[in-house]
Amino acid sequence: MSESPIDALPVRLLKVFISPGTVMNQLAERPAWLGVVLLTTVISAVTAALIPPELIYETLRQQLIEQGVSVEDFGESQLNVLRYGRIPGAIVGTLILQFGIAALYSVIFIFILGDEGRYSQYLAAVSHGWFIPVLIGVLLLPLVIQTENLELRLTVDVFIAGFFEPGFVRNVAKLLDLTVIWSILVIAQGAHAIDRRRSFGSAAAVMLTIFFVYAVGVGLLQTR
Repeated sequence: MSESPIDALPVRLLKVFISPGTVMNQLAERPAWLGVVLLTTVISAVTAALIPPELIYETLRQQLIEQGVSVEDFGESQLNVLRYGRIPGAIVGTLILQFGIAALYSVIFIFILGDEGRYSQYLAAVSHGWFIPVLIGVLLLPLVIQTENLELRLTVDVFIAGFFEPGFVRNVAKLLDLTVIWSILVIAQGAHAIDRRRSFGSAAAVMLTIFFVYAVGVGLLQTR
């Protein structure tokens, strides 16, 4: 029996937003991931190149001050590292994130929960889902540069900032990026397409729990 045809990459990326179930059904049969991984990596590199290193430097400096860390040795050498290392760092970080998350989901769903599937299928789902926060990050970039606010993102903190003082809750809320949650829900649809026994709801619950535990853990470290 021949495999069903798969849409071209631009069409798949459009359908990630408007018809994710259709895309994930295609990817479950034909896990195409190379093109979208290369595209998101290039976009991340270009985004990093457009962000002034001085803005990254000042943001990191203020974060260290807020955490009570001395910034006496945080000077020109660190600025040069950001100036020349931000693009390679974005490339490596994007690749590690996509391949790493796909590996994590493969271990959880295939080896722990007993679902059917292959690593390449989860990688295809993750890479297409990850296009959502990457693209929205590009759309927000002009506003980030204009306001000189590197932390400007669509997070839960936007909605609760007026109700809580800075601290643990706000730290966790800042990590709960709504575009990432959106991408997780799309990837969960992929887990359902890979093994129909796995409902979308249960896949989403597992993935969102992992993301929430990560946010809580990092929030605790930032609060110490």
